[in-house]
Parts: sequence; structure tokens; C-alpha cells
Amino acid sequence: MSELDWQKSTFSGGPQGECVNVALAPDGTLRLRESDEPSTVLATGPAPLAALLRHLKGER
Repeated sequence: MSELDWQKSTFSGGPQGECVNVALAPDGTLRLRESDEPSTVLATGPAPLAALLRHLKGER
């Protein structure tokens, strides 16, 4: 996988640990990883991620 420009999610906790990193891959998918497990990367699209966030926030 090419080098991605990882950014700390605004939904992450404090500056130490509990950080979710987000990157946009060249194919247009979003990549997510936990700072404690950087080798485990999830891929998703913008719409499924937005639906998950709405669900977690209790929105419909």
C-alpha cells in the first residue's frame, strides 16, 4: 500500500492514546486505524462511514 497521509480524527480522545487515524486512499476509499494498532487498517466509503457515525450518535 502506498504511503497515506494519516490525520487524527476529530472524534478521537485526548492527545495520548485512544486516537483514530483517518486517511483518503488513492482509490477514493477512506482508511481507518487505531493508533495502538497501526498495522490494522479498515477500508470504507464515505456513505457507510457517515451512516455508522449517525447510528453511533443515535441519529436516524
